[in-house]
Amino acid sequence: MGHLPAFVEKMQAAGLAPSVIETFSHYYRQVLNGETGLLAESDIQPVPPEEIEAAEKLVRYKDVGLESLHKSAIVILNGGLGTSMGLTRAKSILKVKDGRSFLEIKLRQAEISGACLVLMNSFNTHADTRRAIGNISSSIEPLHFIQNKFPKILRNDFSPVTWPQNPTLEWNPPGHGDIYIALYASGLLEQLLDKGIEYAFISNADNLGATLDATLLGYFSSKGFPFMMEIARRTPADRKGGHIARHKNGNLVLREIAQCPENEIAAFQDIQRYGYFNTNNIWVNLSRVYTLIQEHGAMYLPIILNPKTVDPRNSKSPDVYQIETAMGSAISLFDNATAVRISDERFHPVKKCNDLMAIQSDCYVLTPAFHFLQNPARTLDRIQIHLDPIYFGKIDMYNDRFKHGIPSLVTCKSLEIKGDFFFEENVQIRGRVVMQNRTGEPVVIKQGSVIEEDVLFS
Repeated sequence: MGHLPAFVEKMQAAGLAPSVIETFSHYYRQVLNGETGLLAESDIQPVPPEEIEAAEKLVRYKDVGLESLHKSAIVILNGGLGTSMGLTRAKSILKVKDGRSFLEIKLRQAEISGACLVLMNSFNTHADTRRAIGNISSSIEPLHFIQNKFPKILRNDFSPVTWPQNPTLEWNPPGHGDIYIALYASGLLEQLLDKGIEYAFISNADNLGATLDATLLGYFSSKGFPFMMEIARRTPADRKGGHIARHKNGNLVLREIAQCPENEIAAFQDIQRYGYFNTNNIWVNLSRVYTLIQEHGAMYLPIILNPKTVDPRNSKSPDVYQIETAMGSAISLFDNATAVRISDERFHPVKKCNDLMAIQSDCYVLTPAFHFLQNPARTLDRIQIHLDPIYFGKIDMYNDRFKHGIPSLVTCKSLEIKGDFFFEENVQIRGRVVMQNRTGEPVVIKQGSVIEEDVLFS
């Protein structure tokens, strides 16, 4: 049993629900029994392309989907602060396109679809989100629930962490796999079912391409699937992302890189062998989720055991384990779960300022129906952008350098910026361009400049 009673007492004192405590207890017992959460090559095999339906071939299901919109909810993962971009508030309130935030765009999309909107906030984003919603005039009122937290585990003796100098560091977010038990423990899952809501489409707040698509909803509902994952073709840029595979028990599984044995990383990153990655656009049948939790008292996803230090910014602080789970890994819990291959239009996550520049540029447009699409004037593949993280990596630095607007990139194939540049208004960048500044002083790109070849300042 280890120190389980101490963990239970700690979680009870923090006001966590019994189902959350039972979930953690299950994982803690696994840790004590030596469970690592690793998923070896010998346990899985690739999924052949012919087994995966392509979304563009499912248009015949659209009418069924339109009839099911009133029985559907949009659930947004809204727990992130965007710390990798230097943000200190809810990432979803960042203005990203046409003066609108992620949050407002998701709200408008829900208004137009007629579906219920549900936000899974974290303790860090809940207050920011509620204030921001209050400042947006809307015909709908989103429902909110808060992601849970798990206590960190000391690696030396598997006891609870005590860190008086900053007690918040004694806890870790349990990953987005927490969404199912958090929705259940909040009472919202039962509330949605009581309102006749049968289907939920779940996606990240920072993915503007993820909308409640009627065709996919119709396919999901008419086929009676309990769970459906949207997947996309892996490229070299996606080789570290979680991929799907077929487990030897016959079910589909999601394997994250943290679940891969170190000596099998090369196979994990082989995009020819494992050709599809999880976009984190997920469809679930809510009654099936509810039944599963009722039967087991919790929802036990495959564990991810993440070795960290108590203070992530202090490598000399005590070594700990963080128990986490991935939302998409629930695919392995349901017989008849499926996946569907989507185009890259439904996958536009913003993780770094590179991604933000792309979506803010004229490469993309936000339609009157609040669909985020590639600009019809752009005839090129998705733009590749790499900004110097020293000067553009944090949002305040990025905004300062583009305060007069993002350059036109509609005819730009790729852009790499090395060094410090500031941009005035109406700049155009075309083709494949590398901009380098080796002077040690900022370079200002003047108003109206057209750049269509590499530039070097030294």
